[in-house]
Amino acid sequence: MTSKSVDREAPPQGALVIHPERDGRDSSRSAEARLEEAVGLSLALDLETRDAIIVPLRKRTPATLFGSGKVLEIEKLCEELEVDVVVVDDALTPVQQRNLEKAWEVKVIDRTGLILEIFARRARTREGRLQVELARLSYEKSRLVRTWTHLERQRGGFGVMGGPGETQIETDRRLLAEKIGKLKRELVEVRRTRNLQRGARQRHPFPSVALVGYTNAGKSTLFNQLTKADVVAQDMLFATLDPTLRMLDLPDGRPAIMSDTVGFISDLPHELVESFRATLEEVKEADVILHVRDIASAESAAQAQDVRTVLERLGVKVEDRNILEVWNKSDLVDAELRDELAGDARRQKPPAVLVSAVTGEGCEALLATVAALVDDAEPVEVSTAVGEGGAAIAWLYRNGRVMGRHDDDKGGVQLLVKLTPQALGQFEQLFPRVELRH
Repeated sequence: MTSKSVDREAPPQGALVIHPERDGRDSSRSAEARLEEAVGLSLALDLETRDAIIVPLRKRTPATLFGSGKVLEIEKLCEELEVDVVVVDDALTPVQQRNLEKAWEVKVIDRTGLILEIFARRARTREGRLQVELARLSYEKSRLVRTWTHLERQRGGFGVMGGPGETQIETDRRLLAEKIGKLKRELVEVRRTRNLQRGARQRHPFPSVALVGYTNAGKSTLFNQLTKADVVAQDMLFATLDPTLRMLDLPDGRPAIMSDTVGFISDLPHELVESFRATLEEVKEADVILHVRDIASAESAAQAQDVRTVLERLGVKVEDRNILEVWNKSDLVDAELRDELAGDARRQKPPAVLVSAVTGEGCEALLATVAALVDDAEPVEVSTAVGEGGAAIAWLYRNGRVMGRHDDDKGGVQLLVKLTPQALGQFEQLFPRVELRH
């Protein structure tokens, strides 16, 4: 019920992309980089960018965001370029969006609406689609005022006298609230099923590894390289949305579960963060979080800070977690800079790992580091007497890391083994008669 969605069957629509450069905005990101990102978002929605401009903004005009002179200037540009859509890389109020559409006589979409549109197109799972729809309706709830021309009309009341009834906007808000309530109830059921599935996975003694990172940092390509999967990996913002899980073989032969999650972005809409909070619980539950960075990008440091900010919003305390930075796309920098980056990675606390997800360079070192991080438990001594414990020993070799073994003269076996807390708890349940010494 906001401005209509971009027609997905029609040929690409012509777009003008505008980045308002506000005074006092985060100086860690250049206006050019932000504009380039907005163009990338437009491309992800199959819009044909006919021009992209930076518009200095000394102050926000309540009615139109831009001053009257700039609004008129952009109106002429829209006519010259014959654009169908103007993308404003900022948050617009409903009134601003309505007034700009009237002035420019084209569809106007702000950053939040653009990202929501991309998510709506890319979500594949039922939960993903429900989450996107919930986020979209939450976004539209405050924008009813700008989308209808008949909101002042009243519907008749009940009874003989009729009464004033309710205005159309009240009806629309009520219907929207009912739809939001229905979506929330559906999500509760879907999440209950997913939580049962997560509980089943947690009963297995496999450590979990989650990939996070700025969108287009190469997470899906790295995921494919490490797990030999075939997740969609394109040079495009938000190429993948729904989380994907695969088994990962660590160097010591132990398996782990790796999850690939949606990419983060600066100024991620509040509605999306709230709606995807449950999906990103895979990150909160992970034993190790791999923060994938595009080290070849000039904006790498700023993007990394944006990722940390979103993690904090999700309730992930960065300082308390096993978070390993993975500096990806080393193949895109020259040899001299690569050597310098390798030195910087080693000096970082904790050390980062320099990799190329495309060529596979550095991936073995990454897996070894991950194995060490999930293997930081204190060794446990396991003792079995002669003729017993064969199944327990086999289980420990499959699900733990055996550090040492001693077979005594009487046929007993003593093992020194490392187990994750989940694996240790499961072992004690499966083999309660086997002697353990912590």
